[in-house]
This record gives sequence, structure tokens and C-alpha cells, in this order.
Amino acid sequence: MANLINLEAVSKSYGVRPLLDNVSLGVGEGERIGVVGLNGGGKTTLLEVLSGLAEPDSGRVSQVRGLRLAVVTQRTELAEGSSIRDAVLAGFDAEHEWAADARVRSIVEGLGITELGLDNPTATLSGGERRRVALAAALIGDLDLLVLDEPTNHLDVEGVRWLADHLLARRSALVVVTHDRWFLDTVCGRTWEVADGRVEQYEGGYADWIFARAERARLAASMEEKRRNLARKELAWLQRGAKARTSKPRYRIEAAEALIADVPEPRNRAELMSFAKRRLGKTVLELEDVTLKAGDKPVVEGLTWRIGPGDRFGLVGVNGSGKTTLLKLLAGEREPVAGKRIEGKTVRLAHLSQELDELPGQLRVLEAVEEVSARVVLGKQELSASQLAEKLGFPPARQWTPVEDLSGGERRRLQLARLLMAEPNVLLLDEPTNDLDIDTLQQLEDLLDSWPGTMVVVSHDRYLVERVTDAVYALFGDGRITHLPGGIDEYLSRRAAARTPVAAKPAPKTSSAAEFRAAQKELSRLERRLDQLHTRETKLHEQLAEHATDPDKLVELNTELKTVRAEIEDVEARWLETSELVE
Repeated sequence: MANLINLEAVSKSYGVRPLLDNVSLGVGEGERIGVVGLNGGGKTTLLEVLSGLAEPDSGRVSQVRGLRLAVVTQRTELAEGSSIRDAVLAGFDAEHEWAADARVRSIVEGLGITELGLDNPTATLSGGERRRVALAAALIGDLDLLVLDEPTNHLDVEGVRWLADHLLARRSALVVVTHDRWFLDTVCGRTWEVADGRVEQYEGGYADWIFARAERARLAASMEEKRRNLARKELAWLQRGAKARTSKPRYRIEAAEALIADVPEPRNRAELMSFAKRRLGKTVLELEDVTLKAGDKPVVEGLTWRIGPGDRFGLVGVNGSGKTTLLKLLAGEREPVAGKRIEGKTVRLAHLSQELDELPGQLRVLEAVEEVSARVVLGKQELSASQLAEKLGFPPARQWTPVEDLSGGERRRLQLARLLMAEPNVLLLDEPTNDLDIDTLQQLEDLLDSWPGTMVVVSHDRYLVERVTDAVYALFGDGRITHLPGGIDEYLSRRAAARTPVAAKPAPKTSSAAEFRAAQKELSRLERRLDQLHTRETKLHEQLAEHATDPDKLVELNTELKTVRAEIEDVEARWLETSELVE
């Protein structure tokens, strides 16, 4: 497989800080590479040097002749005076040309471009909308290589799923910086970690990278204890809660199992629930017969919703469905059109909004955290202000930076640290993962795992929602809040079903007794098949552990495991369809 781009001994510095130091690597045809690392560690610089937007200080960057390349970074600009149509559909002379192209139509609709208004000027768009337009313009091209910097930042859960499916269907190579762990695991076959001027390369997506980091920590006794413990806990969660996330671990599986043998569950739900009840009493937040609007658009109508002590809810919905408005109502920052909001007497509420609250610019980071409190108890952890700041991405040296000199992402992390230092017992978090790198995300999840209180999280990061919440609710635009026992997968299935044209929908449910019995019989058959497949999947995991030192056998077992997983997904989809007929 030929490389499309090669970096040979490339170095790049800004000021005295080297972001890339003698880096050599290549991007092969059709490869999909995820780039991870700390904020400010050089990920965007790597993309810009790789794609030719920035010149290296030393070394050589070479591209194959005639390389068709598109780049969408956080600094991508749209042409001044252009309309959305100009930016996205410049290669089409007439409306019917692009509308007749299924691939182009899928991109325009999948990223919500038509909803923005094709004839609207790009100058009137928000930052997130401009990024979506730039992304759509890049995806429409027939490319050899696509380079993307945080493409999921301004997409909802459904948009992230669409983008993942689209990229998997493309033949072009991909290099993408993202902190969305589900996206990394779903799309990428290789991972680059940018750290201390170097780029470490790993086979596989996010889960494989975590496995490799955990093994590296086990072998390298000199590695920082904090990082090692965090990798062990993340690995334990991956093994227990999402076994299918990793496909080709490249290290001794027995050693990994031993590494996590003594790691406790991420959280003890019963213990946290009991503690939360003692702190909060019976009443936390309740909405009674509430009607709420965002402008003229109804968000909920006649809603009664009780959020009790220890409840951990995720809230999802398309952009504009009213999630943020509902969260503001729960926080007491919005008034309902009708109905009432009830708050328990012992509630100490903290609301992390998407807007940056006013921060004390005259103070330094540590002083701004200590202004709230010197120490905090989060579950069983007692932390000083400095320790909490470090967990949220402020190393000791950075803690003496004036607040007024912080970036937008750093200000958001500081806002979160100040909220947690106040020791709230109810947390309302609106897109808490924005502007956080993966290491900081892991630290945040580690804190929330053991946090004993009530929590409502609005997030497009399905990985975070699945890990730190116990139930998922959705806004589908029908004036209600819908509980989703199947979590985000159920949300995506319902959204897909809602988009299915009427002509393509299955026939109405029949009242025929014979057809009802046939559907019941098929349901039983599918359930038996699922049991067989899950049993086979478990045995394959055991065989992978037994043959960890036999590369050929591992390849054979992994191939069979992929086949089994694919059939499980197919059978589960048919089970859902059949169960609807039975109901």
C-alpha cells in the first residue's frame, strides 16, 4: 500500500516549545487514522504540517503527485460574501444536478445544510454552523485524503452517527483529530498519540489504544502512578460494559486481565443511591404539568417528570429540540408557560451551561478555584483545590496562569472546577465534553463515577452518556420526554424509523390471530438464536485469551468474532421489528 503523504524527521516549534520533534510517519491509501493527545499538545499543528497549511521548521513533507486533499480545521475560513450554496455546491450549475446525486444529497441532508437555508449568507452563521458548512463542502469532493480537526464538535448524536457511517463508506483515506471516543472506535483503524513532541502509533481505535496504554504502564514502572491507575480503570470499564469495542488487541491478553483483576466497578450504584438519599431527602427536582417553549416552538407540553435522589439521567435530542432550554428550566433559570417546578429544600444545585460564566480575570487559576473552597469531598475522594484543578487539565505550572489569559476551553474547565468545589448535590451538565481532550475527559468521568448525587447530562458524546448515567431520555419534538431503555442505540433507531418514507413503512399491524402467532413464534426463534450467538461470543473471547501468543490463531478467531457480532446486530434488529408486531 503506497503512502499518500510522508513526514520525514519533521520538527515544528512555536516559541521555545517544540510541538513536533523529529517526527517520521506516513498516511497510506484508504487508511483511517485517529489523532489523540492533550489540548495544546500539537494535534492541530500535526494536521496543518501534514496537509501543507504550515511549513515545518526542519524535515521534509512529501505528497504523491496529483493528491486530491481537503482539510477542515478549526481555522478553516469560508469565502467572504459567499452564500451557503456557493460554499457547498459550487461545482453544480443547477439545483437538479446535485439533488439527483444520492451521495451529495445525503451529505447536504445528513449535516443539516438545507435547514440552514442554501441562499443564506455564510457571514450570518454561528461558528458551529460555519464548521458544518465547511465540512459538507469537503465531503462532497472526490478525494484521496480527508483531514478533519474535531468534526463532531457541533454535531448532535444523530449527526455523529451519520458522519461515522459516511466516512466508513468512503474509499478515501482519513486523518481526524477528535475527542469523541465512540467515533474513534467506530471509524479509525489506527491511532496516533501526540505527546511531548513525538507521535506514537497504535493499531486499532480508542479501545485498542487504551489497552496499549495500560500494558505500557504495566511494563514501565517509572510511569506516573496517576496515569497508570486511570488507564487501568478505563480498561476495566471497557471490558465490563462494552466488550465489543476492541477488535484487535496487540499485546498479551493474559497480562491485561491480570492488570484489571482487582479494579472495582466504576461505581457502586446501590451505595451511591443510599448516600444520595441521605443528602437529598425524597424530593429533588419535579416538574408538574409543565408546558415550556423555546421562542414560539413548544419543547414540552403538560409534562410531569420527577428526578429523584441519586438519579443519573442522560438527555438527548437533535440540535434545536430544546434540551438546553429544558435544562435551564430544571436549574430555575427559565419559567414555564404553564405548570410548576418544585425543588427540594436540601438541594444544592450546580449548572454547567454552554455559555461561559463571568470568571475572576484578575485572579490566577488556583486562586479562582480556592476562592470557592480549599478542599472538596467528591464521593470517597477528598481533594485539594490544586488536585482537582490538575484532574481537570491544569498541571501545577499552569495553575499560576492569570484567568484572563486562558483559552475558551480552559475557561470552561475552570468553570467546571469551581462548580465541583462548591460540593453540589445536584449537577446539570450541558455539553460538558466540549473543548476537553481525552485525558481530561477520563479524569472527569472518574470524578463523576463516584459522585453521590443527582445528575442530568446533555451531551452528544454517547460514550460519556453511556458511562456516567443510568437512564437515557429523549426529546423527539412531540411535546414529551421519552424514556429509552435501549439507550442511545434505541434513540438512533427511532430517529431512523421516523425518517422512513410512508411508502417504505411496513404494513399496519394486523389483528389476524394466525399472523400474531407467527410473529410470536419468530420472536422466540430469534431469542434462542441470540442466546446461541452470545454464548459463542463469550467462548471466542475465552479462546482469544488462550491463544494470545499465536498470531495466526488470533487472526482466525478475530475474523469469526466479527462475523458473530455482525449476526448479533442483524438478529437484534429483526427482534426489534418483530417485537413491535407482537405488541
